[in-house]
Amino acid sequence: MNPLQCALIEKAGHDNGFEHVLSSASDSVILASARHRSQAVVTALGDGVDVCFQPATSVLVMELLRSFQSWAKADDVFFVLTLADLAALLRRAASLSQALPNQAVCDYHAAVAQAVKALSDECRSTEVESLVRQRVGQERYRDALLTYWGGACAVTGVTVTEALRASHAKPWAECADDVERLDSFNGFLLVANLDALFDRFLISFDDAGHLLTSTRLSQSDLPGLGIHSGMTLRWLTSEHRHYLQWHRERFLLGA
Repeated sequence: MNPLQCALIEKAGHDNGFEHVLSSASDSVILASARHRSQAVVTALGDGVDVCFQPATSVLVMELLRSFQSWAKADDVFFVLTLADLAALLRRAASLSQALPNQAVCDYHAAVAQAVKALSDECRSTEVESLVRQRVGQERYRDALLTYWGGACAVTGVTVTEALRASHAKPWAECADDVERLDSFNGFLLVANLDALFDRFLISFDDAGHLLTSTRLSQSDLPGLGIHSGMTLRWLTSEHRHYLQWHRERFLLGA
């Protein structure tokens, strides 16, 4: 790796979520960040670079394969030809590393501490702090789902951010801890009409991602609610299924 290649790789990292260089050797650069715990080892080859991720969460590489399957050389190694490709891969890896467990929980705790510290003594109480925790948590959860689903509804693909809602499968109040509340797999990014129905257990999804409708919804109302035959999640991972099973059991009780 010549000095120019090294400098270009370091700049690509700096501009795309890996702002720290842990080491720079003759053939590779190790990139990291203060905002997440994943690292990327970028190795120069004759016609491109290999990127090997040392992820903070085991599902990171799996999620990267969803978008960059054609670049995959091995389970955790990607081959890219251009700096633009490298930038796209690093950017997605960095954003996912911040959105997926457990980085989202760490960021949430830091944000809550900062928000509580900013409260005046007159406003500070257990009830107010609880409301602050919920507000910050819901904001962080929405940000995580927007990142994970690429800013598009998990079913329809709609990208109008103002119309998208972060829907919990297992509701905030019923989660065992902050890990469950902030888990990107505990729910889906849904357009507002589907969010309202999912939140009230009037729709759910089976283990293949197919949309299920409650018998409480009349067939004549479904078109007006934006529901049609064949609707399905754009993808579904094994990490979703635990939460989805919980939601579906509640859905079936009312169906």
